[in-house]
Amino acid sequence: MNYADSAKKILKEIGDQANVQSATHCMTRLRFILKDESIVDDQAVKQIPGVMGVMKKAGQYQIVMGNDVADYYRALNKLGDFGSATAVEGGPKKNLFDTFVDVISGCMSPLIPALIGGGMIKVILILLPLLGWMSDSSQSFQVLTFFGDAPFYFMPVMLAYTAAQKFGVTPMLAVTIGGIMLHPNFVSMVTAGDPVSIFGLPITLATYSSSVIPILLMVWIMKYIEQFFDRIIPTVLKSFLKPLLIILISGVLALVVVGPLGTYAGQGLSALVLWIQSKAGFLALGLMGALMPLIVMTGMHWAFSPIFLIASIQNPDVLILPAMLAANLAQGAASLAVSFKAKDKNLKTLAMAAGISALLAGVTEPALYGITLKYKKPLYAAMIAGGICGVYMGFTGLSAYAFAVPSLVALPQFVGPNGNANIINAIIVAIASMVITFILTLVFGFDEEPIVADQEALEVVEAGSHDPKKVFAPVKGQVIPLEKVNDSAFSSKMMGEGIAIIPEENTIVAPFSGKVSALFPTKHAIGLTSDSGMELLIHVGIDTVELGGKYFESFVEAGDHVKKGQPLLNVDFAAVKAAGYDIVTPIVVTNYDQYIDVVAKDEMNETTADDAVLYVV
Repeated sequence: MNYADSAKKILKEIGDQANVQSATHCMTRLRFILKDESIVDDQAVKQIPGVMGVMKKAGQYQIVMGNDVADYYRALNKLGDFGSATAVEGGPKKNLFDTFVDVISGCMSPLIPALIGGGMIKVILILLPLLGWMSDSSQSFQVLTFFGDAPFYFMPVMLAYTAAQKFGVTPMLAVTIGGIMLHPNFVSMVTAGDPVSIFGLPITLATYSSSVIPILLMVWIMKYIEQFFDRIIPTVLKSFLKPLLIILISGVLALVVVGPLGTYAGQGLSALVLWIQSKAGFLALGLMGALMPLIVMTGMHWAFSPIFLIASIQNPDVLILPAMLAANLAQGAASLAVSFKAKDKNLKTLAMAAGISALLAGVTEPALYGITLKYKKPLYAAMIAGGICGVYMGFTGLSAYAFAVPSLVALPQFVGPNGNANIINAIIVAIASMVITFILTLVFGFDEEPIVADQEALEVVEAGSHDPKKVFAPVKGQVIPLEKVNDSAFSSKMMGEGIAIIPEENTIVAPFSGKVSALFPTKHAIGLTSDSGMELLIHVGIDTVELGGKYFESFVEAGDHVKKGQPLLNVDFAAVKAAGYDIVTPIVVTNYDQYIDVVAKDEMNETTADDAVLYVV
């Protein structure tokens, strides 16, 4: 491999030294902080020999190079002095929308199973009374109602945890702030409507259940609050004084400053849309239909609650509920189109469930956060369809005569007192929204992650047809598919084929006999080469390179020969988690292209060092 030639090409494609603020590398990636990422052609970079993939994460432009990354980095450093990229944010100028979407999508992804589950419970609750299997006044129905509501109502608390991991905040302190925003006593104060203050500062009476932006913004601010107190509080006082001050200051900021921003923005948006509606109703509905996914995402749709909550024959809603009809069904149709076109079975299943939830129950969060926002192009398709249908609704004067979350099942809310024209228009909007979105999603397409090896290959392997080589678990823990790792370099298989383990013990052992081919100075990753020539990477945690070796201890050095089961590393996983890092540990065969297949063993909830987790044919 000509490292110097590839390094020259990489430097040229990223804008030469003038565009590089700093550079470093970890176990597998060159990590650049660029002055302007927008001038880089990602596809051109991917075509350079040795480049496995490109990632944009945490303010860094990361080029995945594999086990030879150190050689490429040395060649790169001969071309100039690039400094050290110790900071992971604030350098490059990024597209604000892409950054916004990446943060929300990254924090929301772990919540998708809960949102899917809650959404499907809501679908069931709609169908049960219609089929006559359960009365909506029964206790069982009422209990199931809060089963379905819980994932959405407590979304800020769950987001506090995932955002804390992303921003490097102590997770339980962030969760506490989410709990403050949803505390029953505060909710009671909001309901009562009387003025509330703290230390003389007025608290805006806003509802934060099901909201997204306020808690994400607050946890981001908490990062700097925590860093500040880490610097100024003496070590002997830090254990009790630091959490006290962080909760106190963050809680006040959340209720007095940060949280109300969404409320004020919503009120401003509400006033603007209502003004446009008074001048040109079709334009207002067009905007609402197109922007409804983003409005729901920020929680600002509740600013319109005085309009849609009192919808009735006497006070029909001609704005919010009609716009939500088009937007909700568009989200569902986009998800179904993704399910139809996707090759990956997991994505097909997820998109199908999200689409059903949106179409039948009007619950769009699984579709929005799990599918359309993540892949972007389906979101654009849904917004275009929502806008087109919105204009049609504005011209026809579509009205909602009852409050219900718009969906296919809830179409009767559009049955009016003056004939069938209104419900017919609602049906036209429903069909048009779904058809236009479905077609546009197929036309626009989306960037799907590669498919994993299938179960049939494992059956061939275990039948002994190809004399497979085995990789044993390097640590006791829970096995998960590699595509569920919250890092696309691993989940997209650009680093290689394999699995991941959520460790339950602190010792990492050799999964086979062979040589230690690489050990990164921060000890968060180790490369092994088996006696038969298989190359394996064990990457302990996600983004743990940022710890600089803290909490890691190595028992071997590069070049050592090790036997299966021999201790390689000791990791204080409890401390790593407390520092806000994901401890999931990917185990990948990096030279997988030299083999017929690399197959992960399925149906393993937990594994020990005696279990084979990978078969290499």
